[in-house]
Amino acid sequence: METETATPWLTDGEQCAWRTYLDVNRMLTYQMEKDLQPFGLTMNDYEILVNLSESADRRLRMSDLAAATLQSKSRLSHQITRMENAGLVRRENCESDRRGLYAVLTDHGMETMRKVAPHHVESVRTHFIDQLSPAALADLHESLKPIAEQLRGRRGKP
Repeated sequence: METETATPWLTDGEQCAWRTYLDVNRMLTYQMEKDLQPFGLTMNDYEILVNLSESADRRLRMSDLAAATLQSKSRLSHQITRMENAGLVRRENCESDRRGLYAVLTDHGMETMRKVAPHHVESVRTHFIDQLSPAALADLHESLKPIAEQLRGRRGKP
């Protein structure tokens, strides 16, 4: 297939690797979502709970949480509203910046994390970790690291 820009098309091996990655990513995300459903959580909910539970004072500025979870501020605001309604988080004003808001993990949110985390880890282990040898897991980590670093460097860039 020719184009005006002479795009270097993927080789059969490259296309196979790319499509396998996409398949695994979709299926793994689907499975993780399915395994969180009995707890009334989505992967986005869980990621927010993890970020807040690991932060100082179980709180993050909404803008920092949006950046950490790769969500727009608007989308995160809707997500936090749903989580507030479930009693998992609350918003607090930022004293140093009247326009700023914090998302804060509630005691109920922390209790939920403690309850759900073992099940989530079991799911990750069953569907991902245990499917690879320790050497393959280390190779995968080394293989994906430069991609993650390159993409982190592009955040906020067109």
